[in-house]
Amino acid sequence: MDPKRPSNYDRHPHVDVPGHTCHCGWDAIAAGIMAAAAGMESPLIAIECYPGTHERGILAELAARLRPATAVFAGDALRPVAEIEALVEPFLGGDDPVFGFISPLRLEQFFDGAALGKIRQSLDATSGMRLVAGVGATLVVPRPDVLVYADLARWEAQLRFRRNETPNLGADNRGERASLQYKRGYFVDWRVADEHKKPLLKTCDFFLDTHSPEQPKLASGVAVRAGLVIAARRPFRVVPFFDPAPWGGKWMEEVCGLEPAASNYGWCFDGVPEENSLCLGFGAVKDFEIPSLDLVFHRPAELLGEPVHARFGTEFPIRFDFLDTMGGGNLSLQVHPLTEYIQRHFGMHYTQDESYYMLDAGPEAHVYLGFRTGVDSEAFLRDLETAQADPARPFPAERYVNRWPARKHDHFLIPAGTIHCSGAGSMVLEISATPYIFTFKLWDWSRPGLDGKPRPLHIGHGKEVLQFDRDTEWTRRELINRVEPVGAGEGWTEERTGLHAREFIETRRHWFTGTVPHHTGGGVNMLNLVEGGEAVVESPHGAFKPFIIHYAETFIVPASVGPYTIRPHGPSIGKRCATMKAFVRHQP
Repeated sequence: MDPKRPSNYDRHPHVDVPGHTCHCGWDAIAAGIMAAAAGMESPLIAIECYPGTHERGILAELAARLRPATAVFAGDALRPVAEIEALVEPFLGGDDPVFGFISPLRLEQFFDGAALGKIRQSLDATSGMRLVAGVGATLVVPRPDVLVYADLARWEAQLRFRRNETPNLGADNRGERASLQYKRGYFVDWRVADEHKKPLLKTCDFFLDTHSPEQPKLASGVAVRAGLVIAARRPFRVVPFFDPAPWGGKWMEEVCGLEPAASNYGWCFDGVPEENSLCLGFGAVKDFEIPSLDLVFHRPAELLGEPVHARFGTEFPIRFDFLDTMGGGNLSLQVHPLTEYIQRHFGMHYTQDESYYMLDAGPEAHVYLGFRTGVDSEAFLRDLETAQADPARPFPAERYVNRWPARKHDHFLIPAGTIHCSGAGSMVLEISATPYIFTFKLWDWSRPGLDGKPRPLHIGHGKEVLQFDRDTEWTRRELINRVEPVGAGEGWTEERTGLHAREFIETRRHWFTGTVPHHTGGGVNMLNLVEGGEAVVESPHGAFKPFIIHYAETFIVPASVGPYTIRPHGPSIGKRCATMKAFVRHQP
């Protein structure tokens, strides 16, 4: 951490969409919808909603202004709560507080067919404007005259769970523990809603942004889709979010220019399209917010590249995030599931391989990684279970797990099945595969979570996947600073830093004082400026405007970009900079 360097980290990135505007405020939104329905004798307007939106509030605001002949809430056609609970129960893992199974359910299964038919009959018998809103509005009216999609990013949905604002899909659980609502969202609701949304992205007349309920915005489908096309053909950043953690520190507060936190900032998701938002700029409005996943769904081949799209479908397979323990504590001692385990038990088709890149490190920074040579696996598991049962007998982690010193720019590789955790005094750029919740916590250092309660441990899962043969010698040889030079030019060098052969992500570090040539190679690239205050990403053919990046910012270069360059910019001209780049390895 450099106390002399002022923060230039951009917490509000956006993609400009020239030639388009949007409507701000409910009055202007209603006027825009009314204009689209002008000239229609009895227009049928549907406001399809993503789970977590304030559906009834949206319906009330628009009904008060549009003054339709009838206004219908789509949720009135949902099946009874008890039936929906029985429908989703097989995917919620029973009493497991964290893990479930990825659901293949469809939105139609949450609705009562007879109730849908009765509402349709009522609408058909009504003359004048007819308004239907809520999750499932397009099940009530599959072919509306005007279709509005009210979208929501998963991160905002989680915040609403924490604030006890919204229930799960078809549930009556507002006020339930946010972690349980999140589990149901992750394994059921969001999967169901995403599959229903994908075709609507291509056809809806408008998108409605209510991430800030006091500042709703409406943009045409044409405008939003134009923004997605632009984003799929140039470098861009998603909107980062920051969150406290039991082990959190203070590095991000200073370097990222955050408001001082009551406790800490432990997490930052700075490159996780499943969770982050993408902001589009329409004229003076720079914060029209949609889920980043909409870009993955709508332009997958351009964004991901044909080989990655063929392999992963409409999933973004790479994740960059920050773990801040500078002035904090150790992460939980943990392990991630092997591929066959995550497939069998959770329905995911690839696992949470990862790595720790040390963006910064204090003098005592360290990483726990791999078992010490000669460990007795039975004694290890016995001591874990003893520590879980009796807080007065803490787990002797260093008796069993290697504790490696960590320095700035070290890279620790963590294939699934490897015991690990980052220690205190570290600022980690975590580069990993996207299935990000599948962490089996084995030991949490006898501390409570932020709610004052013990965090769940998963020793039962962990013991099924721990690889005890990854000992001291193997870990040193295979997982720590596997750096090899692979290229050089005037003012730059390129190094391969990983990941391990068991992991599908390749990482390259470029040190540079001059212009570095890059190429997406037909697959999406994700990068972070890990050294230097500022750099510029450019197209050698002028395919996109120069794109400025700052220290610690993560950015995405779509596969469609092809060749691009990066060089120091502004105050960093003449100084040594570095980027870390990740991409999916192509099969030979």
